[in-house]
Parts: sequence; C-alpha cells; structure tokens
Amino acid sequence: MIYKINFLFVTLFGIGKIKKIPGSFASLATVLFLFFLFHVLKFTPNFVLILIIIIFFISFYAINIFIKDLTQKDPKEVVIDEFIGQSIPICLYEVAHNSPKEIDQVLKYYFIMFVLFRVFDIIKPFPVSYYDKNFKNSFGVIMDDVCAGLYVVAILILFMVF
Repeated sequence: MIYKINFLFVTLFGIGKIKKIPGSFASLATVLFLFFLFHVLKFTPNFVLILIIIIFFISFYAINIFIKDLTQKDPKEVVIDEFIGQSIPICLYEVAHNSPKEIDQVLKYYFIMFVLFRVFDIIKPFPVSYYDKNFKNSFGVIMDDVCAGLYVVAILILFMVF
C-alpha cells in the first residue's frame, strides 16, 4: 500500500509511465494544475507556495525509497521533480503579481514559463548539469529541476526589468 502511494506520488499519478516525453507531460500537467488552483479555485499564492515547499521536502524521501533498488538513479518515470521545478516560476510569478490579471496575460506567461523550463531541463546548462551528473540520488534528481526553474525565474526577471 505504501509503495503504491509512493509510486503515485513520484510518478505524478502515473504521468511518469507515459512512454514518450513523460517530463514534458508532467510539466504541462503542472501548469494546468496550478492554473486551476490559482485562477479557478482562487487559492492564494502563499498557500500554494507552502504546499510546493512541503512537496519538495517529501520528495527527497519518496524518491530515495523509489530508486533504492534501481540501477538507474534518475528514472524517467520519476516526474515529481518536474512538478517542483515547473512550480517554482509559476508560484513566484503569482506571488509577485498577486493582483487581478487578465487571463490572456496569465496564459501567455504560463506558456513562456513552460517552454523555458523544458528548454533548461533538456539542455541542462550549469549548474543544472552539475546536479544531474554528480548526484545520483534524490538530491540530484530534484535539484537539477529546481535550478532549471530558477533559470526561468531569472529570465523572467530580466525580461520584466528590461
């Protein structure tokens, strides 16, 4: 029972079992889920940010349990790290713009954040590549996506400043 719950958690309810590009599907599901939380259910950005932080810490333990007997320490079916990494720019965008926004503007920024996150997660610029190559455990699995999410935040800040 606990293994099944852990499996559902780390694979984002089975999205990680999709044969082709499970990370992209997990990122897209994350974008849609967060849009629903923020703009349909009207959850506050701070509440969602706290929820993401809790998921972040639980993920270290859950991924360690999942990969302990595997030879591949960053299996494609583990996509909770994509959820965390994709959530970072979206949550910080919502925290920074915690006022009514036009839906078309929100969709535009969510799309940009999705594309940028996927690009950084795939090309793995430093330090994303550092965590991916040097930590063959839950820390490496999660932190490369956290760094990719922070790259998106940096790009958006530069875009908004200039």
